[in-house]
Parts: sequence; C-alpha cells; structure tokens
Amino acid sequence: MTITGTHAIDRAVSLTVQALRAAAHLDWSVPAAGLEWSCHETAVHVVNDFIVYGTRISERIADGSTPIERYTAPGAAPSVVIDAIEAAGRKLTAAVSAADPDDRAWHPYGTSDADGFAAMGVVETLLHTHDILEGLGVRGFEPEAELCEHALDRLFPHVPRDAAPWTTLLWATGRADLADLPRQTVWRWYADPVPAGDRVVLCAISPDLAADLAAGGTGGFAWAEDGPFDGTRAASGMAAKAYEEGAYRPGWGPYAVVRTHDRRAIGGIGFHAAPDADGQAEVGYDLVPSARGNGYATEALRGLTAWAFGQPGLTALRASVDEGNAPSHAVLRRAGFERTGAGDGAVRYALRPARG
Repeated sequence: MTITGTHAIDRAVSLTVQALRAAAHLDWSVPAAGLEWSCHETAVHVVNDFIVYGTRISERIADGSTPIERYTAPGAAPSVVIDAIEAAGRKLTAAVSAADPDDRAWHPYGTSDADGFAAMGVVETLLHTHDILEGLGVRGFEPEAELCEHALDRLFPHVPRDAAPWTTLLWATGRADLADLPRQTVWRWYADPVPAGDRVVLCAISPDLAADLAAGGTGGFAWAEDGPFDGTRAASGMAAKAYEEGAYRPGWGPYAVVRTHDRRAIGGIGFHAAPDADGQAEVGYDLVPSARGNGYATEALRGLTAWAFGQPGLTALRASVDEGNAPSHAVLRRAGFERTGAGDGAVRYALRPARG
C-alpha cells in the first residue's frame, strides 16, 4: 500500500532542514516542547530514526535489533546535526526506493512495509522539528497540508479529519487540542492495521492504550458519542493485566473497531488471550448501541478471523454467547462459526480453518 513515497520524505526533510537552519544560532540545550529531551537530543533522535528505519527496511530486520549506533556527539554544533538529518534522510529515501513491495521489517508499533517506514520518517521529522522550534521559542512552523494528509492516511486510520491536517497530526500525537475531542494522553500509529472490509478497520489496542481505556480514558481513539462500551474497557483491562504478568502476545489482545467514513471507534473486538496449548483462542466483541444493526460486527469478525488464521499454529477460534442474544448469534453464523454446544445459559461456537 503506497501512500507516502520517497517524495514525501524528501519534502519533509527539506522543510525540516530549512526551518532548523534558521534557528541553528539559538541555544539547543533547552528542552524541546513537551519532551524530556533537549532540542539537540531531539534532533539527534531524528537522525537515528532515519538511519534505523532505512537500515531495517533495507535489511528486512525482523526484530528490534539494528547495527546502527549513535554517532552524533552530544557536543556537536546544531549545524552539524542538521547536516546529519539531511544525510540520514537521504539514506531512508534510498532504502525505501530500493525495497520490494513485499519487504517487511519490525517496528514497536507493528511490522511495516517500506511505505510505512517512509511515513514514519515523515512524521518523526515534522513533529520533532515542531518540538525543537517550540522549545527554542520559534513559532509558525506548519508543513503543507498534502504532506500531513499523506502521513495521516498511511499511519492514522483512526483519526477524524474535520480540522486542518497539521493540527490533526499534532492532536493525533498528543501535541494539540482538537475541537470537541480531548487532548491525547496516549497515542500510537498503525503501519499495518487489520482490514475488515470497506467500512471498518481494526486497530490493535496495545498495552499502554489498554491501560488507559481500562482506567476510563479514550485509549487514543475518537469514539462515537456512546462509546466506549463497558465490554471494551473490560477486555482492555484483561490485556493490560496480561502484559503486567508477562502473558501478553502482540496481536492476540483487543482491537478497536474504527468506522472508515468518519474514523470514529464504534466498538471493540479481539481475543481473550493468546492461543492455548491446543492452538485455540476465544474471541469476543461489542459495538456501541448507535452502531448496531449495520453489519459492522460481522465485517469486523471476518477481518479478525482472517488475520488469526494467517498466524502459525492456530487450530480453532471459539466464542460463547448468551442464549438470548439473537443478534450476536447471527453475527457468529454469518462469520462462519458453527454451534458446538450449550450450557449455563450460554451457547458455544467454533470456527476452524478451511481445508485446502
């Protein structure tokens, strides 16, 4: 899925270098806005991001390791660090250009293709340029709308688009307010969300987001007016607890169901835990009342099961539904689940991989 491309990296780096060179004479030892790093350390971070992203995708690194170490000395002049940003940006551009469409590499927010790393580079340099300039007392940095729109389209499928793209990107990363939405206290991007038809997309609720949801927060999502539902908060609490106990496995927790036309979260779906020793996992889901009756749950469940059976070792998915919950029974049947038993007021279902 190519949205960003190398031209976006080149343009973002050009804007960054131009803006930072105009402020290179200032004291870069002061803190960058909203960060624990100094402006100098933040600029070095951008250099490192470009080098690491370029190295990961060019060498298809599948874990968190990288052969690149920091090489920009803490005492280097701002002009030297700015030159390093420019050079490192060229490395990322070259790596993205040389990558095959099927190349994937690891990132803490999920494995990504080259275009995803291109978008990450754009977001990193634009946001941290903002942080540096704000920390230096320099106002007015605002990248063009198209560049921000590309980054939002590629990495932030869960973020509404009612405001200017730059303001939206700042809000999505906890740096600004946005209309009637609360400022983000936790956030992440999604380089590889789980597709579920044309109307919804599934965004993993990672442990930090899960903890926020369980505690009454938004989890970094813009929810429909009647969300999130209690079941989503409870499932998020289970995921946060599993992470604390060392039992959490990425991908095998809760997901937010995000409606694509307005990018509002309308419910939760996911797994109660990672597959057991027999390769079986249990699924659950809920939607906010205002979104029910539109087929969203069925699409979300089909997307989730397709992802699950694409993972190694899964032998079956299970679900349990209250006997009187007719809509939920219908969702499971439409998604291919078959009834396997009943008891204690609940009906049990299972889905197994299709035989080739």
